[in-house]
Amino acid sequence: MKELEYPFNSEYILKKRKSIKKSLINDENTNRISKRIAVLGGSTTHDLKEMMELFLLNIGIAPEFYESEYNQYWQDVMFDNPELTEFKPDIIFIHTSSRNIKDFPTVRDSKERVEELLEEVYAPFEQMWTKIADSYQCPVIQNNFEQPFYRLMGNSDFSDVHGRLNFTNRLNEKFAKYAQKHKNFFINDINYMASCYGLQKWADPFYWHMYKYACAIQAIPELAYNTVNIIKSVYGKNQKALVLDLDNTLWGGVVGDDGADNIEIGQETSLGQLYSEFQEYVKAHKDLGVLLTINSKNDEENALSGLNRPDSVLKPEDFLVIKANWSNKDQNIMEIAKELNIGTDSLVFVDDNPAERHIVESQVAGVRVPEVEDVVKFITTLDRAGYFEVTSISDDDLARNDMYKANVERKKQEASYTDYSDYLRSLDMDAEIQAFTPMYMARIAQLTNKSNQFNLTTKRCSQADIESFASNTDYITLYGKLSDKFGDNGVVSVVFGHVDNKEQVLFHIDLWLMSCRVLKRDMEFAMMDELVRKCADKGIERLIGYYYPTAKNGMVKEFYKLQGFTKLKEDAEGNTEWEFVIPKQYEKKNKVIRVNEA
Repeated sequence: MKELEYPFNSEYILKKRKSIKKSLINDENTNRISKRIAVLGGSTTHDLKEMMELFLLNIGIAPEFYESEYNQYWQDVMFDNPELTEFKPDIIFIHTSSRNIKDFPTVRDSKERVEELLEEVYAPFEQMWTKIADSYQCPVIQNNFEQPFYRLMGNSDFSDVHGRLNFTNRLNEKFAKYAQKHKNFFINDINYMASCYGLQKWADPFYWHMYKYACAIQAIPELAYNTVNIIKSVYGKNQKALVLDLDNTLWGGVVGDDGADNIEIGQETSLGQLYSEFQEYVKAHKDLGVLLTINSKNDEENALSGLNRPDSVLKPEDFLVIKANWSNKDQNIMEIAKELNIGTDSLVFVDDNPAERHIVESQVAGVRVPEVEDVVKFITTLDRAGYFEVTSISDDDLARNDMYKANVERKKQEASYTDYSDYLRSLDMDAEIQAFTPMYMARIAQLTNKSNQFNLTTKRCSQADIESFASNTDYITLYGKLSDKFGDNGVVSVVFGHVDNKEQVLFHIDLWLMSCRVLKRDMEFAMMDELVRKCADKGIERLIGYYYPTAKNGMVKEFYKLQGFTKLKEDAEGNTEWEFVIPKQYEKKNKVIRVNEA
């Protein structure tokens, strides 16, 4: 819903929240996942919860909320509130603020007393986080502290150990250090949010003393949106690729009319510097694993001449796909999605032309189209929109662009073979298939939330879930890495399941998925071989697999049939159940991949 995309009108959302929610719930085109979210507040959270619900529904998450009583966040966790325990949250959001710091230093305190006070304020938070990790094993989102809205000591408040600002900054540093050491713990940076919004407006004392709101009512949608961006990233709802126009988007001017020598880019003019800064911002996204593409109405020669300028930050090799032609941009975008093998809802289209934005938004399902018209605001608009919110960075993220480039080379080689088996053998493939290991927990969780097409049950898991399965002796877990002569694809496949509680010779496959970038390379057969071996070692005789249809996973409807399973049943919605009886002499299905087994 456009009204809920950044930049949005907060007052409109607050006023129209009921009708917006009704429209979202009635949208039959949205395939949502359900998540239980506990909001534990050090202030009033009702409106915040309602705003979070709207933004979550808009990105495909149907939330169920638990809401603590006012300022009972610590007690709910530490004293095992039965309602919270029975709720079994998938994620816990702790909404505290500087208003919850009850004891600040005074100028009469010694330095030693200030250090003691810092630990006294911080320690209950760490106790609470530890208790959550032990009792709930779910991700935690914790606010840091916004700056105090006044400085008793003036500018010295920043540097003097007695200053409230100094004290708050040191607390935030301790929060950050904890986050660096704990993978399922995320900081909701309200300190930055309040600064952007304007601290005096954000921390208006009227709203605290009148309603016990941690921020002004008008700021609540901004806070909710920022919080939801973290949840969106945890559950794989981020976008994956930027689709960029060229003229007046990556540089000033029209390269076809002005010529490459006369477009605005580089350090010679203030306008050129703005475009260069935007190019630097775009290029930095490659390190996050964001895919970069071009969609421009231009002759390709002109487009390349602009990118090949010595002072252009972005070069042709930075882009996986360059569509510089005179086709309609909506058609180009659909072709880009097809070539990258990702959904159009994974794309962010950046174009200064409002007519082109309107056409793409109306013709291409799910694509994000930010309102960008003035290069001065390009970075701010994209950055605050949170399309690529980071909650973890894996080695696969850092190498993703190289992996996709290697896929292009594989497709070229495939075209030169008439026999597909010969082509597969020519790839010289090696696989590592082993039980879940700490090194890859983040990537495995990421795959469960991002993989949609080759995903039999679309079970979504946090890293805490993955770690729990790995440590449970009733589970068999497998990840698969695949490399070939063109490069390393990283972790591309995940299978896990559990032994039946009543029938120990029976094994249920809870999740089987694979990245689409390694489709049709027989990796699924290599995973099947290793799963059968692991099950046989445990004395398991039968495997039960499940397929639950979604709008995107129709390609694996008959997957279990191809693996030799027999269909047991199918319901009216198309959910199917399959059985595989392990033969005494199991013949391996994989013939072309060398496997390094656990």
